[in-house]
Amino acid sequence: MKIGYVLNTYPAPSHSFIRREIRALEAQGVTVMRLAMRPHDGPLADEGDRAEATATTYVLAQGAVALGMALLLAVITAPGRFLTALGLTLRSARASRAGVLRHLVYLAEAAWLARHARAQGLTRLHAHFGTNSASVAMLAQALGGPCYSFTVHGPEEFDMPAAIALGQKLERADFAVAISSFGRSQLCRWVDHRHWPKLKVVHCGIEPGHYAKPAPLPENRPVRLVAIGRFAEQKGTLLLIDAVAEAARRGVDLRLALVGDGPLRGPVERLIARQGLQGQVTLTGWLDEDGVRAQIEAAHALVLPSFAEGLPMVVMEAMAAARPVIATYVAGIPELMQHGRTGWLVPAGDATALCDAICELALTGPEKLTQMGRTGRARALARHDIDRSAQALAALFAQRPRTQPD
Repeated sequence: MKIGYVLNTYPAPSHSFIRREIRALEAQGVTVMRLAMRPHDGPLADEGDRAEATATTYVLAQGAVALGMALLLAVITAPGRFLTALGLTLRSARASRAGVLRHLVYLAEAAWLARHARAQGLTRLHAHFGTNSASVAMLAQALGGPCYSFTVHGPEEFDMPAAIALGQKLERADFAVAISSFGRSQLCRWVDHRHWPKLKVVHCGIEPGHYAKPAPLPENRPVRLVAIGRFAEQKGTLLLIDAVAEAARRGVDLRLALVGDGPLRGPVERLIARQGLQGQVTLTGWLDEDGVRAQIEAAHALVLPSFAEGLPMVVMEAMAAARPVIATYVAGIPELMQHGRTGWLVPAGDATALCDAICELALTGPEKLTQMGRTGRARALARHDIDRSAQALAALFAQRPRTQPD
């Protein structure tokens, strides 16, 4: 079985879960060709990401001439297919903020990808994310490429389903994967009931061997928290800083490590200064997997203040490392976490509730925190083993595809 993984930008610092999934599939005997539209535009801190970049074929790097020639050949050799793909392109563009020109670029990318997939003997294209990568996979199939499927993570797809023609992609796909039951429920909203059976749930996974011997909780105070993720509006980083400031005013001695970077780095730094937290909050930037693991092990708990999510890998990783988690009650998070047993779930957007949870953690004895960590670890390892997830995906990939879209 030889499949192509279609991505917009790959690898990227926040996409280590895709790398992990691909390698687990390869361990199952699946041949995976990495096919990305473009490389990440910043440095790659992780050696594994740098290796993936070397193994990835970049569609836009083929150049305008190659993409234009592929499109011309599609017009000449299969005009009917081309007209179908053009119709899909224009329908997608009408509702999109990206405009017609951007979607015509997707069509050219798809024309090259369809020819490349046939030349390489690919039996399927599988896209990650329901945005432009799934658009290119859908159009490639319409132009004579192999069947396609895709994984939806959220929250971006759930924020703008009409604008990305999510329903159209789901209808034409061989199947679609959600990473949580919540995610699947959102996909059900955008296709007719007859398509629901092809909407599957396959969890993202962690590598249990990396968490074979979790480090004990830090023995000494201050309370150490770690937050991991992109500095973007949906992640709630600014609200977390306000909650930490309020906890400090209540007398809690704590330290917070912010692992990541992003467009809100400037506002984050300014709010830290305005709240007088320069001595309590550290910004590490992006770290490789070993660096992230070290930050988790140095903390008493992970804190995730997100306003919107799919099902974050960092929650699984912290739980597998036997750390309690403070997280917001959104999307798929409550499917994994259990309030009072593996940590604290709080309403999204409520700085006071987040502060209360931080203060409660600070007052919780080491024995209870350790038990929370053990409970969370058992739950994460049982639900999110990457090898079991890869087995489930491989079984879906091996199914005989539908001959044509419904």
